[in-house]
Order: sequence, then C-alpha cells, then structure tokens
Amino acid sequence: MIEKEVVSLERTVLVGIITLNQPKSVLEEYLNELNFLTFTAGGEVIKRFTQKRDSPDSKTFLGKGKMEELAVFIKSNEINSVIFDDELTPAQQLNIEKFLKCKIVDRTGLILDIFARRAQTSYARNQVELAQYQYILPRLKGLWTHLERQKGGIGMRGPGETEIETDRRIVRNKINLLKNKLIVIDKQMSTQRGNRGSLVRVALVGYTNVGKSTLMNSVSKAKVFVEDKLFATLDTTVRKVVIENMPFLLTDTVGFIRKLPTQLIDSFKSTLTEITEADLLIHVVDISHPNYEDHINSVDIILNEIGSGEKPIIMVFNKTDKYINDNLKDKDDLEYEDKSLSGLKSNLFKKYNHNAFFISALDKKDIRELKTNFYKEVRKIHITRFPYNAFLYPDIT
Repeated sequence: MIEKEVVSLERTVLVGIITLNQPKSVLEEYLNELNFLTFTAGGEVIKRFTQKRDSPDSKTFLGKGKMEELAVFIKSNEINSVIFDDELTPAQQLNIEKFLKCKIVDRTGLILDIFARRAQTSYARNQVELAQYQYILPRLKGLWTHLERQKGGIGMRGPGETEIETDRRIVRNKINLLKNKLIVIDKQMSTQRGNRGSLVRVALVGYTNVGKSTLMNSVSKAKVFVEDKLFATLDTTVRKVVIENMPFLLTDTVGFIRKLPTQLIDSFKSTLTEITEADLLIHVVDISHPNYEDHINSVDIILNEIGSGEKPIIMVFNKTDKYINDNLKDKDDLEYEDKSLSGLKSNLFKKYNHNAFFISALDKKDIRELKTNFYKEVRKIHITRFPYNAFLYPDIT
C-alpha cells in the first residue's frame, strides 16, 4: 500500500486594521477572503490580529503595543509568516521584518504568489513575472537578507530567489525584456483574434471563484480546469460554441478580486483585451456568497477602468444550489425583507431589467433557459452586422 505524501501547511497569522473607512464588519469580510487566499497559497491561518486606528502607522503599520503582542505570539507558536491585508510600503515591510524576525507578506504579494503558482502557459508566466518584478523593484533593500533567512513558501515563488536579482539595474533590464517579449506576443494574439472572423465574441467575467469555468464547461465542450480555490484559471480559454445553429466564441477570463494589484492589471492588459474586444459580457455572480453585491461592484469598477463598463451585459447568478436564506425575521416585522431565493430572484430580476438569470452551473440547473438567452442576444448582435443572414437564424420567442 502506497502512503500519501503529507503536505505541511505554512503556519501564518493575518493582520488588518479597523478604520473609519473600513469598519469591523468590512475588515472581517476582507480577512475571510485573505484567509481563503492564504489557503490557496498553501498556508494555514492560526490567528487573526486586528487593531483599531485612524490610519496605519507609517513605520510599522500597527502600533507598538500590538506589534509586541504579535511578536510574542509568533515566537511561542512557531509562525512561519505574517500576512497583512493591505499593501505595505517598502519601508514598512522592512521595519516589520526587523521587529518580528519573521517573513512578512502583504495582500499584493500574496495574490502575486498565487498567480505565480497558477500560471500554466509561458505567456501567463511572463505576465506574472513582470508584475512580480515591478512589485519587488522598490523592495530590494534588505530583500536578500530576508531570503537568506526564509527559503521558499508563501510569497517566495517566481523571481527574487537568487542574489543577482536583487540588483536594481538587472531587475529593470528584466522588466524591459519582459515588456518587449509581451509586446511581441500581444501582436501575435491580436493577429489570432483578427483571424477569428466575424463570429460574435462573448466573454465570461466576474469575481474569482464564482464558477465561470464551470459555466464554460456546461455550455461548451471545453474542459477548463475547475477547483474550489481562488484564481484557479489564469490562462484565457476561447471556445467556439454553437447553440441551435448559431456559432459564437465564448471566452473564459481571469477572475477579479477586491484590492487587485495594479501591477497585475497592467501586466494582464492583453488578457483583459479579450474583455474589451468582446461584443457581449456574461457577468457571473456567486449568489450564495453573503457579500455578492460587493463583488458585483468590484467587477463593475474594474470593467469601467478597462473601458468595458458600457458593453451589453447579462447577469448570471450562479450557485443557487448553495444559497441559504439567513433571514429569521417575522414576516409581520415592518423591516422584513424577503431573502428567500424566490424573493431575491424577483428583486434582482427587476433591478437588472429582466436581464438576470439564476442557475447552478455545477448541477446544470436552468442552463437551458440561459443558453436560449445566449442565442437571442448573440443573434441580435449578428443580425445587426449582417441583416441578410436573418433567415438563417430564426427568432426564438
């Protein structure tokens, strides 16, 4: 009998602050997400540390008393790394490492680390590597002594593991090299997109881990990798889909997240081009998540940033099989709000002007109705371009 290899998780603690702009309830949600990110990166969260402050300390993020409390806990519990929910300045990261004598990772570094693990194609790896070099460039001071003390683990994948990369000139040269390499690949991908002909392009967008890849597999013959972890899919997948007799291109894109590092938005611009050049967007939402509305807003903000906020959008609320009604109020209560799935469907249906659909991509529940709508919307775009093809694709009422 072959014994399974036991993978030891890196022991971590999470750190965040409560401010006027980030109350306790919001911080808790961010830390829950940070917990999931840490798990995705191979870490085990032992404890969370929070502090109420007007603003982060410019030198150590936390106050002196909380830092001392954190140091004692790290030493007595064999903690490998401390992960901060916000992006630290280079000076803060260096000061905190000196004080805690422990590996320090911020939210941006953690996300970049996960991207480095998830990137499969050479193009995606180049994009992530560029983002990592841009991130570590202002943090080179003291980086090598940090790496001497801690080898591998969370925040240590990709560039930064050899001494020569701590030289600013070499890192800048590497950044320029990667940018030039991506420009060449971008031109190749642009040519590929141009060769796709006149087919209507549909792109799946949404927060990370909402089920875009599962939906992709449900409506096409694609076999996109699916896993219940954040950023399971980084590489763009494009498949030709035929519904009834209407062909179109369906694209699965990288998921978004709150506080998405600007380095990633910059380096993944070509991947996001699949969204900017799409004719129709399918915004997939995890309706079972308690903060799905915040996720919608986060995606909308990024879509506006890349100039795609005005594109036609179909709202697809996924994971109806996991939805739980947490409303325990009496129906006679004046503040009662129907949070049953049927009540929620009714409200969202009105909010999005009847352009909202509720499915379970995993169980393929209500997928047929969604595919029929895909056909209608794609046909509408196609007929606008080629009115003489109307007879080929009958209208479905």
